[in-house]
Amino acid sequence: MDGTYLMGTDIGTHGTKTVLVSPEGEVLGSGQADYEVEQPEPSWAQQWPDVWVEATYDSIRQAIDDADVDPAEVRGISISSLYGGAGVPIDAEGEPLYPCLIWMDRRATDQVEWVKENVDLDELFEITGNYVDSYFGYTKILWLKENEPEVFEQTENFVPPNNYVEYVMTDELAVDYSSAGNIGGVFDIDALEWSEEACEMLGITTEKFPDRLVPSEEIVGEMTAEAAEKSGLEEGTPVLAGGVDAPMATLAAGAFEGGDNVSMMGTSTCWGTIHSGDGFSEKLVSMPHVADSEEKVYTFGGSATTGGLIEWFKDEFGGPEEQAGELADIDPFELLNMKAEEIPAGSEGLIALPYFKGERSPIWDPEARGTFMGLTLYHEKAHMYRALMEAGGYSLLHNVEVVENLGLPLNDETHVVGGVSNSELWMEILADVTGREMIVPAGGVGAPLGDALLVGVGTGLIEDYDAITDWTATGEVYTPDADTHETYSEYYEIYKSLYQNAKEDMHRLARL
Repeated sequence: MDGTYLMGTDIGTHGTKTVLVSPEGEVLGSGQADYEVEQPEPSWAQQWPDVWVEATYDSIRQAIDDADVDPAEVRGISISSLYGGAGVPIDAEGEPLYPCLIWMDRRATDQVEWVKENVDLDELFEITGNYVDSYFGYTKILWLKENEPEVFEQTENFVPPNNYVEYVMTDELAVDYSSAGNIGGVFDIDALEWSEEACEMLGITTEKFPDRLVPSEEIVGEMTAEAAEKSGLEEGTPVLAGGVDAPMATLAAGAFEGGDNVSMMGTSTCWGTIHSGDGFSEKLVSMPHVADSEEKVYTFGGSATTGGLIEWFKDEFGGPEEQAGELADIDPFELLNMKAEEIPAGSEGLIALPYFKGERSPIWDPEARGTFMGLTLYHEKAHMYRALMEAGGYSLLHNVEVVENLGLPLNDETHVVGGVSNSELWMEILADVTGREMIVPAGGVGAPLGDALLVGVGTGLIEDYDAITDWTATGEVYTPDADTHETYSEYYEIYKSLYQNAKEDMHRLARL
């Protein structure tokens, strides 16, 4: 197998990024293509897969041009993606029948209730390592079965986003273990196969899923002539299975051993740790890790809104900062941060609950709602902005506590990747709230770098995953302040009790 350059692509919720990397881990070129999420109803979130295919081709071409290398020297490409929920429903000819109901989609609330009333949840958890929520793909598939019966009937296979794009590129259909596991209630996490028993309980036949299940570093197929022409790569270029973006970003940050933990913080948060199947929790999500997927498990907790909170705040209340930023050529977030830095820890008695799009773990409540508690006439815009940042910290700690209570090994430091890691203020807040050292890897490449490493391992150019420790360097390190952490610990207890005391009224509001 020829070629020395490694290519990794990550299909995100709002954009796709590709990097071209040397065997030593140096990023030689990159490309980015952006798009939007369709949200035709308040709780819906969906995307047609052609958007991902075109963005993948576009970002690959950009990366090749940026690196200025011969495409024939690319040894292979691996693709990771957002959690695609139900996956792309394709017919017998491989054509999409309906948009992919992605992770953000929360329409399957009735189906969740049906599962809770009709399925042995303990048995489902024993098989899959996961519980029930409208986040999981299997509940979204049940929604399609009930509300779009013709689509469900015609569906030959439900295919995760990265695997769908690989199918278009190679004409070979396979699903990596991590993407299969993330669908939830249809995959046996120990046997690494679709579960006949679980599917029978749910009324979903295993025939609705691709037969071929593979590790993330396996070569799915080779680039077709058509895909090569559209991407700029050579026909015959190996295409590897890849996996879900969160564990891939975790690998890129150097996490492949038990106790390693990484928080991927962008629009939302996925904080996860690695173990050998020693402990699962109904409050968290588990799937095979993208590295050594037959031996290691990635378990994560995720907040539905993190960076999305301050993006919303800027859009709704940050007009003056945006105007001033345009005049002075300064990022409006930088202006908002400057004001928030002046506010003491705890936002002077103001707490925000970050449930602006329901919430995933550990509360699994699609009817939870965003809340500010403690507002007075004294508080200003900067207090609210900081309180939203602190809410991201409280949410992270809420998930970390679940793993600590499981007794799983957990390193004292947390690596942070994603857009949130660019904010010094937010990183300091995260360290002080959690009492954990926060480490930002240098470079900030994320999941595409993990994909590139997979190409090296899967094609034999790189011996093992521990090469990532040579590829990445530590950037900034944020150490918690003991006094500030003590202050935040008091606020955190109030944060948890607020939800417990308000959730019934949240649900009433949601239903109104």
